[in-house]
Amino acid sequence: MAVFPVNDTWLAHRVSYGETDMMGLVYYAEYLHYFERARSECIRSRGMSYAVVEERGVMLPVREARCRYRSPARFDDLVWIRTGISEWGRASLTFVYEIRDEGRERLLADGMTQHACVNREGRPVPVPAWLRELMG
Repeated sequence: MAVFPVNDTWLAHRVSYGETDMMGLVYYAEYLHYFERARSECIRSRGMSYAVVEERGVMLPVREARCRYRSPARFDDLVWIRTGISEWGRASLTFVYEIRDEGRERLLADGMTQHACVNREGRPVPVPAWLRELMG
């Protein structure tokens, strides 16, 4: 992954037993859940919950998601999920993620989610200025 966006957020997460597969490794789909949790924390850390974003009439459905698995996480590992916004479109935004080990030295996975900006009826709308400013 290229240079990570400067305005980033870190979220610590302890891997639970239920997040692992029969080999004791984090099940591959859980990484997308980690991205979601980190994305919500990224918004919350700037002073607004995702629920308030929706109350203001802005929905951010996922248009695309990617995850590259580099090194497995296991039950009871403490992982750190780093989140930032890498790109703003007229009616979209792209979050990028890194999942790292407890010391934040080893990259376990990285990825992205691209989100459309839509109204309550599901129609595309320009990204509101208040959201760009909030996430700035």
